[in-house]
Amino acid sequence: MSNLLGATEIRALADQLNIKPSKKLGQNFVVDANTCRKIVKVAGVTSADTVLEIGPGLGSLTLALLETAKSVIAIEIDKRMADQLPITAGNHSFDTNKLIVINQDALSVNKLPLEPTVLVANLPYNLAVPILLTVLERFPALSTGVVMVQSEVADRLIATPNNKNYGAPTVKANWFSDLSNAGQISRSVFWPIPNVDSSLVRFIRHKPLGDEGQRVATFTVVEHAFAKRRKMLRAGLNQLFAGKAEENLVSAGIDPTIRGEDLAVDEFLQIGMQLTKHNLTQQLR
Repeated sequence: MSNLLGATEIRALADQLNIKPSKKLGQNFVVDANTCRKIVKVAGVTSADTVLEIGPGLGSLTLALLETAKSVIAIEIDKRMADQLPITAGNHSFDTNKLIVINQDALSVNKLPLEPTVLVANLPYNLAVPILLTVLERFPALSTGVVMVQSEVADRLIATPNNKNYGAPTVKANWFSDLSNAGQISRSVFWPIPNVDSSLVRFIRHKPLGDEGQRVATFTVVEHAFAKRRKMLRAGLNQLFAGKAEENLVSAGIDPTIRGEDLAVDEFLQIGMQLTKHNLTQQLR
């Protein structure tokens, strides 16, 4: 089996590139090869897959992906690490033709040279949700994947209605996919060791719930509903529906006196369809 990166080599690479892990950027590098292989296995990566990796850093997970995947597209914002990644892969006897590195902010990438089928990423804690939602929206060929995130974020992503962790990120992620907890990751496998716990979240994309216009309308409703989380929907959505929230909720088959945290994504869709019916989406975005 190919030799993956270990803690000593990762620290040496960081020194070579003059990289000091940044808390602001959520840079906690995985230094345990077994953990990297575990993530690849949980993601179900096969030799037929093109994997999209966000934030490969110094390449510990990238090399584990190259062991199995047909190809890997790695998006890395730091030019030093982006330039080094193919060199590291080559030094470890991997076929660098299987690796495409894009030196950009993941949130700014709209097109990729290949259609990715699986997402595997160690996401920075402060950007995990926007990156995941953006990638799911922009790259519909992604059918499944695993993201490593702060456990608190994982709890929010996999929450169900009537749960304190349930919120706008949950509903939006559920528009695209079904999510589940795929295990905990020990703090000890990171360098530097973070002061938070990490978890793996697995997603499986499902059939679209609606078209793009319906998605935009539904997400608008979700944002308004959770901006006033403790209010009944008829109050929280009244501005959105120009003072006619109650009658629109009734038309959508939703009890106006419940709160947003009580609704599943398909119920939010019904409210969103009322929004599009009255052409209110554009004027309120």
